[in-house]
Amino acid sequence: MDGNVLILGITGNIASGKSTVSKELARRGAVIVDADQLAREVVEAGSSALKKIVDVFGAEVLKNDGHLDRDKLGQMVFADVKVRAMLNRIVHPEIAKKSIERLQELKQREGVSLIVYEAPLLFEVGAEARVDKVLVVKIDPVEQLKRLQVRDGLSEAAAKERMAAQMPQQQKISRADYVIDNSGSVEETIHQVDSLWPRLTVTAPV
Repeated sequence: MDGNVLILGITGNIASGKSTVSKELARRGAVIVDADQLAREVVEAGSSALKKIVDVFGAEVLKNDGHLDRDKLGQMVFADVKVRAMLNRIVHPEIAKKSIERLQELKQREGVSLIVYEAPLLFEVGAEARVDKVLVVKIDPVEQLKRLQVRDGLSEAAAKERMAAQMPQQQKISRADYVIDNSGSVEETIHQVDSLWPRLTVTAPV
């Protein structure tokens, strides 16, 4: 493995702006590995993970074309901690395996110096062990609620339910190496990325 490659984990709570920060880092040359994209890959039609999900949750979580109905499954798991835990036991080991493979492959690739692993549940599933440093994207809860409602078309009650289902933001911040506040304008967030970028490109993993 190349000791000069930094793997940066990016996390934060729902609608905090993780993808905004990741895209800005990608624009500057970072390579992105998105845990949400990996989660979609591991439950593709015909996958063993999708078969297990159907066995546990029933065929009603499938669309007519055999693909997972993520919205329907999301409604089921966000409303019940135990149900969410059942889903996580199926999906997270598959995501872990795929992410480790992807990160190691990129670490060997010529010309790669910064890999960003964007993972909403980085701490919750112990995935911080896969990265060298952690960046938490934080957001004011009032602004978070507004953005989540607009982004996902949710009622205030449904948005609050999804926010409450996550690890408290302050716990994540306390475990971070870097923090970016995305409560303000996009320009303000970009300015913070600009300030952080030199530190990421000269920092080697310990």
